[in-house]
Amino acid sequence: MTSIGLDHVVMRYDGTRAAVDDVSLEIEEGEFFVLVGPSGCGKSTLLRLLAGLERPSSGAVRIDGSDVTALTPRLRDVAMVFQNYAIYPHMTVAGNLGYGLKVRGVPKREAATRVREVADLLGLGDLLGRRPATLSGGQLQRVAMGRAIARRPRAYLMDEPLSNLDAKLRVTMRAELEQLHRRLGVTTVYVTHDQVEAMTLGSRAAVLRAGVLQQVAAPQELYARPANAFVAAFIGSPPMNFALGTVRPDGLDLAGFGLRLPAARRPPAGVGERVLVGIRPEELREPRAAGAAACALRVTCAVRQNLGADRLLFFAAPAAPGEAAAIARATFAEDRPAGPAGAGGERLLCARVPADMPVESGDTVDLAVRPEALHYFDPADGARLPDGAR
Repeated sequence: MTSIGLDHVVMRYDGTRAAVDDVSLEIEEGEFFVLVGPSGCGKSTLLRLLAGLERPSSGAVRIDGSDVTALTPRLRDVAMVFQNYAIYPHMTVAGNLGYGLKVRGVPKREAATRVREVADLLGLGDLLGRRPATLSGGQLQRVAMGRAIARRPRAYLMDEPLSNLDAKLRVTMRAELEQLHRRLGVTTVYVTHDQVEAMTLGSRAAVLRAGVLQQVAAPQELYARPANAFVAAFIGSPPMNFALGTVRPDGLDLAGFGLRLPAARRPPAGVGERVLVGIRPEELREPRAAGAAACALRVTCAVRQNLGADRLLFFAAPAAPGEAAAIARATFAEDRPAGPAGAGGERLLCARVPADMPVESGDTVDLAVRPEALHYFDPADGARLPDGAR
């Protein structure tokens, strides 16, 4: 079992802004650890630093407590699985699975045994004589993973390995990856921009933005208690609704609604001050499902989208002056404004409700939100605000 550590790692290219900015991490033995964030956030750079394909501008990389910053990839004994599979087209499946063993001088008999074991493990036993051009995307991905597994490395490093697969196959492969990790128990670092993969695969996940670590936690913790508005906006699908609320003595004025809140659930701000409030779409519920203490909202459904088991209801809410700019600033989404700024403007908020809820576009709908489902953030920098009994 292998542990991996990063100590204040910085990576700069040509003296420009840091692609990785003072990142420190501890990845435990046998852990399935996910690096997640939008494109360009530095997650793939971090993986290359772990693999030894890049050397940090400063800081250290550790494997099992030993400093490996200056070691080549070969000496680190880790295996990387790439987004584009990196399969040799002129070799058979067996040849690809055994290539890493061949270059490391593993005896032929032992190599053949390992190839057969890995092929059986991944359901490739009947494909060993075929060439990559005859394989499906899912089969190619299994070959890529099998080549890494056959080496029996200290750790696996996976760089968005499922991104080239179609949506249905990604779901299947996620389940297979999880089962495979349980069987092998090898430390795995997995890079993805897909927050669904981060939520379903990782025992813990690190969220990055612009090379800076935002939060490290179990996936459910990222969802339930995001450290800031960026994490809150990134984790969850559909994304969290945000609105500027004004504190009043008994609760909040929020998106055109007056919410009466128990003292333990009110935001930590003075009367008349503004806070950024987040509500997940699935927390906007039918009143009977929200409980007696919930805050009631009557809205008009502007758009209804059917998802099968669920429906998304979009309803208009008035935007407070400066609200769109404040939300974009707090969530670091200036290029994706949340809605029109200025008094009298409106934008769409989203509720996720059961498919059997009788509602059509244009209908007036009663919804409710539990006080404990409200998330509070500082509108200046997006940091999470303490919220009492939450």
